[in-house]
Amino acid sequence: MNSTFPTATGPLQRRTFLKAGAAAVGWALGARAFAPASLWGGEQRAAPSNRIGVGMIGMGRQAVFANLPPFLQFPDTQVLAVCEVDQWRLDEARKKVESHYAAAAASGTYRGCAAYRDFPELLARPDIDAVMISTPDHWHVPMAVRAARAGKDVSCEKPLTRSTAEGRLLSDWVTRERRVFRTDSEFRSIADFRRACELVRNGKIGQLHTIRAGVPESDVALAAQPAMPVPEELDYDMWLGPAGSAPYHEQRVHPRHGYGRPGWMRVRDYCDGLILNWGTHLIDIAQWGNDTDRTGPIEVEGRGEFPPQDGLWNVLLKFEVEYRYANGVRLHYRSDKPYVRFEGSEGWVYVEYGKALEAHPASLREWKPGPNDLVLPAKTDKRDFIDAVKARGPTMADAEVGHRTASLCHLGLIAAQVGGKLRWDPAAERFIGSDAANALLQTPPARPPWQA
Repeated sequence: MNSTFPTATGPLQRRTFLKAGAAAVGWALGARAFAPASLWGGEQRAAPSNRIGVGMIGMGRQAVFANLPPFLQFPDTQVLAVCEVDQWRLDEARKKVESHYAAAAASGTYRGCAAYRDFPELLARPDIDAVMISTPDHWHVPMAVRAARAGKDVSCEKPLTRSTAEGRLLSDWVTRERRVFRTDSEFRSIADFRRACELVRNGKIGQLHTIRAGVPESDVALAAQPAMPVPEELDYDMWLGPAGSAPYHEQRVHPRHGYGRPGWMRVRDYCDGLILNWGTHLIDIAQWGNDTDRTGPIEVEGRGEFPPQDGLWNVLLKFEVEYRYANGVRLHYRSDKPYVRFEGSEGWVYVEYGKALEAHPASLREWKPGPNDLVLPAKTDKRDFIDAVKARGPTMADAEVGHRTASLCHLGLIAAQVGGKLRWDPAAERFIGSDAANALLQTPPARPPWQA
């Protein structure tokens, strides 16, 4: 077992006193939380003392439709609490959790999901072993660091960070606190992307020399908008959190009473656009296939199209970036469509999101690993996280991997801003000879008290 992760303490040991602790402080966890497994209908549920208590932080579109369902369906997890600054979304999330568990309960009812507006209250609960963070990007690191310090294992939406400096801080804190961490990108779990990396790393395309990756080209600009009244159900100051104060507008935050695409994904104060938001999926696969997911390139050059920065939606629109690694591999990354292509001395392999793997020679599509070949892990992102929490072992994409993937995208964004060819030291995580580029490695100071 990896010595980074403790075995003497942690969720499986803490759970021995959870029932008494919950009763002592009067939490309304509901009868089902501590009911015998035989009362769970047809589900093969783990005994309550062996379930991982999960808290969900951020209950927008990604959480409701992608991140919550697996934790509800796993027999060895129990969603104990949800947290959201938008009261409408908070109420809907609690209903979803309780309806799911009620459907399987012998009584047909369940009232065991707590709801919080403030995430520190959720983190204070000793019966919550792990948290899923599904907030806007500017909250990821402040929340994840606090969760680690509170003794929680963490799965956090990608992109993990708003800057390279944030990523280093996060990875170091996770290591220091000896927590299990999962960067929540599902692309390593998609069979054809995994197979492409296996082909490359087993030398089936010869010597890798070029990687090409793309992301969708869909971001748009929006001029500055007049302030709108803050909806009663939204704690807007808490939504802003570490970001600077700004007038409320629905297109800055998210739609009221719905789950359409949120405006914050196009505002640089909270997100860096598709170069990060989609890029951390595809660049993660590029890093995995190149076996460089704990380091980075040594050179980067980029250009891009930026909208007026005084507009509301002001993220990078189009871009082209080229990286060079110490092993000689070049990575070409651009706004185009979501794909990764690996090119070697004896062939190539290409995977586009939603489409079947293509390869040359075509026989590579039928290849299966032999007993001496590298076989990459095959499980879903959430299953990977929960298995690691139970085993106190590493995940497929821990904090360091997620940080290095996000950093690669940040380097491309910085290169597009500064211009010219930049040299990068992946060990020191600094640009060599460019004060202008190094100045962009940090996010703006967080509003107190939300410094990570």
